[in-house]
Amino acid sequence: MAKNKNAGHKGSYGYQKLKEREPRACIRFKCALTNTILDILRQRPGWVEVKEEGKWDFYWCDVSWLRENFDHTYMDEHVRICHFRNHYELTRKNYIVKNLKRFRKQIEREAGKLEARKCDFFPKTFEMPSEYHLFVEEFRKNPGITWIMKPVARSQGRGIFLFRKLKDVIDWRKDGVRTDDQKDETQVENYVAQCYIENPYLIGGRKFDLRVYVLVMSYIPLKAWLYRDGFARFSNTRFTLSSIDDHYVHLTNVAVQKTAPDYDPEKGCKWMIQRFRQYMTAKHGAEVVETLFAEMDNIFIKSLQSVQKVIISDKHCFELYGYDILIDQDLKPWLLEVNASPSLTASSQEDYELKCCLLKDTLHIVDMEGRLTGKEKRIGGFDLMWNDGPVSRAEGNVDTPVNGSFMANTHLGYNNDRKKQLKQLFKPLHTQQKV
Repeated sequence: MAKNKNAGHKGSYGYQKLKEREPRACIRFKCALTNTILDILRQRPGWVEVKEEGKWDFYWCDVSWLRENFDHTYMDEHVRICHFRNHYELTRKNYIVKNLKRFRKQIEREAGKLEARKCDFFPKTFEMPSEYHLFVEEFRKNPGITWIMKPVARSQGRGIFLFRKLKDVIDWRKDGVRTDDQKDETQVENYVAQCYIENPYLIGGRKFDLRVYVLVMSYIPLKAWLYRDGFARFSNTRFTLSSIDDHYVHLTNVAVQKTAPDYDPEKGCKWMIQRFRQYMTAKHGAEVVETLFAEMDNIFIKSLQSVQKVIISDKHCFELYGYDILIDQDLKPWLLEVNASPSLTASSQEDYELKCCLLKDTLHIVDMEGRLTGKEKRIGGFDLMWNDGPVSRAEGNVDTPVNGSFMANTHLGYNNDRKKQLKQLFKPLHTQQKV
């Protein structure tokens, strides 16, 4: 159960603490959202929804609840919530830049420049307005290139604009300066100025990015799962650098694209990631695509390691992250951002099915029911990618390279036969429980 820390430990709660993984017949849940996740929670056998101040075992909360209540809420061993206390170290655009820069310097000191280059997957970025002068210095080194300005804490493409002239940033800066009458109002919103990838890989002449899902169950030790499904999000308009003000060309967010005059809701603007992988394999060959996806695995792991020492790794917390990856014409993947609250609202039937399966498998791994052994390397559509070290595809616990033949336990874009796998996984567990 979860309750306010100021309340007495017994009273109306009157329950003894349960062992962390003891099977539970009834799980009481709260949900702050009204989209796909609420559907999945309501459908889950043995789970009961509680309202308002009711006692709960599982809470799919929003980040505002976390800010206001986490430090004042007592949680029993078994209780789980869907965010880490300071998740923003990875998901706010200015903090991830700071953490990646620090982590890269650390790797360079400890392992050398070659190893540090594995962190070079984030476009050159400056926090604004605090790093304005550093940005101007860099801007003048490479006149004429395109930059993109993003607010650090907004989503769905809101507040983003592209620019090539310093005057555009000077105007933005002037707009951010407040008069004496405004000093007590909300602070000037922080932005990041980021070097725009001017040579994105195009399919059918259109720009796209990839949305990939990573589930983190613990930061110390780091335990992370990679989902097999995801999707490519396409812009509605053919790519060109001659119109940098056209968001339908440059921003792939569905929230932006669905407002395009010629947007077709039936057709949508997404490919399943399996279709994308097949397309790339047909065009470039399996070996090249295997390398591309291995470089994306590197992005997931290095970004998580960059915040491992700063995230508060509370055992009650887990987090489902939405990674946004852009691929350029040289088949180099770039990390655009990481989302702590990836959209769970479906834009099509296919999208709804993907998100339903993703959320069901997330709940299987969170394992409120206490059915798992803790040794699983695959659960539904999730593959264990990192368990205090790399996880091998090989059977057993072979987690170190042997004769250079190590293959990571990641299957992004491969067939997701999750139903068959879950049937095999839970059948022996069900039999053991009966015995």
